[in-house]
Amino acid sequence: MNPSELPFLVFGAPQIGEAEIAEVEACMRSGWLGTGPRVAQFERNFATFRSVQASQVAAVNSCTAALHVSMLAAEIEPGSEVITTPLTFCATVNAILHAGLTPVLADIDPLTQNINPVAIEAAITPRTRAILPVHFAGRPCDMDRIMAIADSHKLAVIEDCAHAVEAHFHGKPLGTFGDFGCFSFYVTKNVVTGEGGMILGRSEAQVARARILALHGMSKDAWHRFGDQGYKHYQVVECGFKYNMMDVQAAIGLHQLARVEQNWHCRAEIWRRYDEAFAGLPISLPAAAASDTRHGLHLYTVMIDAQRCGITRDDFLDRMNAMRIGTGVHYLSIPEHPYYQRRFGWTPEQWPYAMRVGRETVSLPLSPAMSDDDVQRVIDAVHFILGA
Repeated sequence: MNPSELPFLVFGAPQIGEAEIAEVEACMRSGWLGTGPRVAQFERNFATFRSVQASQVAAVNSCTAALHVSMLAAEIEPGSEVITTPLTFCATVNAILHAGLTPVLADIDPLTQNINPVAIEAAITPRTRAILPVHFAGRPCDMDRIMAIADSHKLAVIEDCAHAVEAHFHGKPLGTFGDFGCFSFYVTKNVVTGEGGMILGRSEAQVARARILALHGMSKDAWHRFGDQGYKHYQVVECGFKYNMMDVQAAIGLHQLARVEQNWHCRAEIWRRYDEAFAGLPISLPAAAASDTRHGLHLYTVMIDAQRCGITRDDFLDRMNAMRIGTGVHYLSIPEHPYYQRRFGWTPEQWPYAMRVGRETVSLPLSPAMSDDDVQRVIDAVHFILGA
């Protein structure tokens, strides 16, 4: 069949079932679309999933919002430095800036593609107040070493768990090591609400403050103001933000969260098929998960080195697109982007491992919504493009 006749295989397409559709319809018919009972239920379910108290979580409208208000709730003084990875989405660095803080980049380990604890130590200055590790692609960072560094230097830790909702490090869920863990439910993530995020905090008092900051700094949310117990007056106690999650979003998330383990096993099988099919190709595959960890299996990233593969990364992307298969790039390193170059004078060469990965990486489709035929299409396309 001519590739142009094939349906386009969307990268990161979510698996949406009848349960989600029915729940959204019920939400629409209930008349309660904003922050209300379904958000509260989603928070309770997520707390149970991560084995924490409901008072330790707060649903918001994005992981970016979660990172932002977590840093504010951690009371990190303005202008302080926060160390993070150069191999991440811009939201990680932007959240640091929105919190009035200064991002400092520490290079990655080229094998794990996570921030290197040795580089973290080298980046610490008298102005450092926090570490923001990103569990890239679902692979846990070395949290033992990161927490030891944080404890030694009295630094806050805010974990970016956008890729890692199911992941564990040494038997402990990610997001529960640092002061805060921040999760994403964006449409391409492993638990989907369309747009959405969750804050998980060690301190109930700090989570309570984050919750207030996420809704204009008001002391009560809309559900408590307009519920059937009568109108409740609110007070604005801080200058907050409009970051609350809606019940329509939570309606999707309730059933996504219920299937999180099932979907992880689905992705694990696709991952296994990819590993087996690509083993003999001149591309670098994701490293195996470290012992006593659970990889979130969010992104299956391969490295396209032009000399080894006979094709550039960007040409590979174009060829996959011509074969009607969507791909992703996770990520061009942060210093590749003009804004950060202008503002901080950063150049990619300052973080060579992140630069190389960012220029060679391709994320292949990996979703429980994929059929066996979809997976085989990806495998066949990669072999065809590389002439294998």
